[in-house]
Amino acid sequence: MSASIRILVTGGAGFLGSHLCERLVGKGHDVICVDNFFTSQKTNVAHLLAHPNFELVRHDITHPLFLEVDEIYNLACPASPGHYQYNPIKTMKTSVLGAINMLGLARRCGAKILQASTSEVYGDPEVHPQTESYRGCVNPVGPRACYDEGKRAAETLFMDYHRRNKIDIRIVRIFNTYGPRMHPYDGRVVSNFIRQALRGEDITVFGDGSQTRSFCYRDDLVEGIVRMMNGASDFIGPVNIGNPGEFTIRELAELVIEFTGSKSKIIECPLPVDDPTRRRPDITLAQKHLGWEPKVALREGLIKTIEWFRSIRLEDYRAPTPNF
Repeated sequence: MSASIRILVTGGAGFLGSHLCERLVGKGHDVICVDNFFTSQKTNVAHLLAHPNFELVRHDITHPLFLEVDEIYNLACPASPGHYQYNPIKTMKTSVLGAINMLGLARRCGAKILQASTSEVYGDPEVHPQTESYRGCVNPVGPRACYDEGKRAAETLFMDYHRRNKIDIRIVRIFNTYGPRMHPYDGRVVSNFIRQALRGEDITVFGDGSQTRSFCYRDDLVEGIVRMMNGASDFIGPVNIGNPGEFTIRELAELVIEFTGSKSKIIECPLPVDDPTRRRPDITLAQKHLGWEPKVALREGLIKTIEWFRSIRLEDYRAPTPNF
């Protein structure tokens, strides 16, 4: 992207969306950030408001939006289990109606559009690591289905709009991501552990902590998304964007305790229904087509994230839902 273009980022005030907006504004593009502020904070993008090429719009993408744009990054949707399960019907509407509305906008404007999908489309995988060709093991009637199936349906809509209406689409499947500007009460394992450790509270591990995740630092993730949007038109995805380094949840808890110097103890809680036991991306396609792979190791990224958590006042943040 050499010339300045008009870019819409839905969910732009969220954790990843705000960093994406920051990057695009810095490149000189006209950026419209759309968010309903359900699980995000206006403070995430407050520093961008003084820029003449940045605009903030409060809007819920379950309703149509009429703008003139060249590109759309569709990131809007609660992404942590506690939040997307709080109002599961709304979560499904955000994924499905939101996709329909944004694809309709892309069709009218002739805009390129990227869908932020998720590793949750793989469910509790029977194949490890997960490749994009794996179709997943998802419980369609479980408590996580509103998000898992909503994102799967959104991918279907993107592909059908591409096949039927020749929309220029991109689909990325995002694996666990962390870093500064995470909401302290987003209910994700990294933010939970850091918040608990800094307060000297017990660190709550679901199950025995042997389940695995792969953690990608936010800068690496945003780089992957941007490369996908700007990549060759014959590679539309889906493509895994995540860090293939695999850690148990207990290992993560131990690292957080080490880096915070906390005296917190690790305690075990019942494992949630349909919680995946293993999760690690195969990033062969991202390496081949995007020349992308993560650069930031977990230890380095955790230290940066903990530093940011130490710099904020937790009292300035509210839990978006009782489930965190």
